[in-house]
Amino acid sequence: MGKLQDQALLKHSSYWQGNWQSAERSFNVTNPANGEIIGTVADATAADAEKAVAAADTALSDWAARPAAERAKFLMRWQQLMLQHQDDLGLLLTLEQGKPLAEAKGEIAYGASYLEWFAEEAKRVYGDTIPAKSNDQRIIVIKQPVGVVAAITPWNFPNAMIARKAAAALAAGCTFVVKPAQLTPLSALAMAELADRAGIPAGVFNVVVSTDAKAIGKVLTEDPRVAKFSFTGSTKIGKQLAKQCAGTVKRVSLELGGNAPFLVFADADLDAAVDGLMASKFRNAGQTCVCTNRVLVAENVLDEFTTKLQQAISKLKIGDGTYDEVDIGPLINTEACTKVDELISTAVTQGAQLKCGGKRQSDNSLFYLPTVLSKVTNQMDIAQQEIFGPVVALQSFSDETQAIQLANATEFGLAAYFYSRDIGRIWRVAEALQYGMVGINEGMVSNPTAPFGGVKQSGYGREGSKYGLDDYMDIKYLCLGGLDK
Repeated sequence: MGKLQDQALLKHSSYWQGNWQSAERSFNVTNPANGEIIGTVADATAADAEKAVAAADTALSDWAARPAAERAKFLMRWQQLMLQHQDDLGLLLTLEQGKPLAEAKGEIAYGASYLEWFAEEAKRVYGDTIPAKSNDQRIIVIKQPVGVVAAITPWNFPNAMIARKAAAALAAGCTFVVKPAQLTPLSALAMAELADRAGIPAGVFNVVVSTDAKAIGKVLTEDPRVAKFSFTGSTKIGKQLAKQCAGTVKRVSLELGGNAPFLVFADADLDAAVDGLMASKFRNAGQTCVCTNRVLVAENVLDEFTTKLQQAISKLKIGDGTYDEVDIGPLINTEACTKVDELISTAVTQGAQLKCGGKRQSDNSLFYLPTVLSKVTNQMDIAQQEIFGPVVALQSFSDETQAIQLANATEFGLAAYFYSRDIGRIWRVAEALQYGMVGINEGMVSNPTAPFGGVKQSGYGREGSKYGLDDYMDIKYLCLGGLDK
């Protein structure tokens, strides 16, 4: 970690009530590119999580009472500090998560953009007046912060997923407790350090780092002082956490698994479609929830598209994310590699053809070669499970109706993509796809100004955009009577 310009960003313990907290046990954080230990972090307990919730609860009344413009200033200071330390935060992220440094720095800027966006939106939380049934009444609607917010965030975007949730919560006047993934806690702790430097009051932003996800999750979902719970992760875990929230009837938002289709129609610009697919599929080595999972191509352009795709893939550089010009870093751990191996092996057994890749760069590494499978069908496991790896699974379709049918034939509904130059088809397909987000001639849809979220078993609630504060606010109806006397 000697390359960090600001060594104080490397923290080793949880943070709540404005203090760095010790613990009896600790665990190591390793670099997936080489297995080296890059930090040792105190391992918090369920009792520690309860203390963090108590800190957030104590800080709530003061923070909620502050004018929106004042809360916005704190968020803007935090955003500015993140951008000032973008190089260090990016390096820290690459070392613990593996993505190429350029991508990591991009994630820092992306996370900071949510702090900026919600700092501005905090000042635009408007109420309403409604015509009353009689002249002696007035009906007023105001919005107030829901209360203490708890969140659990994933390892694949250890900065941006926290920023996206915390920015909205703090802007609304809520206080915040987050448990980051144990594989990537250092980014979260660096964010806490910068929140402290930004002057955000003690107890408003709290981080609980632990290897005991089940115990911490139980506290964050069942403690009655927590009014809202937000989770990004797998559908299986999301369902369990939602059940745990039911006992205290918490507000819940879930951003869960995806099975994104990428449709290429015969009238598409194939070069643009290849570029879009490369961006969607291979970012973070395919380890994103909105990553393309199934590539559906019109059968009369399938061969041409496949050739162009393989040419683009052959130019990708795999390696340690800290090296220059690296396009794909390692998968997060051995289990991730094993899952990709099994999905490819099963697909080949079920009739798919391996065009390239299909294995690790070396036996013991976590670097997985970019892979292309052809003759995939929607019935195969690889078409129904999130791959979370650099694997393109090619299918073909005969017409628009079949393309839509194949794209929607999944329990998930997070993101979808399609390429076409026919304006009529663009509207028909966009409206027919059962997904919360649709990229049209575009392979990257994430943006702080747009609502991020899914339908079906990909969850509910929206993050970002003008809708992003809704889940963090209560609507209160005020009825004023006796006004004619």
